Amino acid sequence: VYDEIRNGSVGVIVTHGTDTMAYSAAALSFMIATPVPIVFVGSQRSADRPSSDSTMNALASASAATSDLGEVAVVMHGTTSDDYCAIHRGTRVRKMHTSRRDAFQSVGIPPIGRVRYPSLAVELEESAVRRSDREPALNCAIEERCGLLYSFPGMQPETLAPFAGYRGLVIAGTGLGHVSTALIPAIRDLVDAGTMVVMTSQCLHGRVCDRVYDTGRDLIRAGVIQGEDMLPEVALVKLMWVLGNEKDPEHAGALMTTCLAGEMTGRSR
Repeated sequence: VYDEIRNGSVGVIVTHGTDTMAYSAAALSFMIATPVPIVFVGSQRSADRPSSDSTMNALASASAATSDLGEVAVVMHGTTSDDYCAIHRGTRVRKMHTSRRDAFQSVGIPPIGRVRYPSLAVELEESAVRRSDREPALNCAIEERCGLLYSFPGMQPETLAPFAGYRGLVIAGTGLGHVSTALIPAIRDLVDAGTMVVMTSQCLHGRVCDRVYDTGRDLIRAGVIQGEDMLPEVALVKLMWVLGNEKDPEHAGALMTTCLAGEMTGRSR
């Protein structure tokens, strides 16, 4: 993708399976500083089905890729009808349904645009990054020794043992970013051993705030980084990228709390 942009492409379309498309869109959002649109597109239903979304999605992605957009995005059906496709920021989108044509939804922010159908007119929100003449940049190193763990009631400290030796771990906690107090000593041991631990929430909306209750404050004292309002999977991708490109733990921690590609907001909706 980076080579295509360097060679003069005015936009790039990436066709992708829908199950992991949001992961890949997030990854490229961090890896490539792009002056042109990078548009991910797929289909929920195959082309041989009367209800297929493939043609409309493909046409809409082509319009988005030649528009004034200047960031990584996912373009998929905005409703179950054939009226428009939504343009979702690559770090704020999740597949929310197994089979619906409008399975992809922006989380925490509205879609950054839409492509009307059948006119294929592109409407971008003010929040969308615009096309520019800046030089593209690539930083594609990642740290594979990272993990994602969803906490649950009754989880035992031994559950964290397999992550010993990992460089990074994202925990999807409950509510404001909580885990059982029984887990905190094991989490502290991971942090002390050099694992960067980032707390996110299983709630799709809102942000982590570990200063409200004792458990959260204990997590902060244990060295856990608050993941703000990042989606857990986006926080994982970001952590892999940050640790792949920054070896200094202090600088890496600062990057995890800095918005780099629209993955976090200053105020939750």
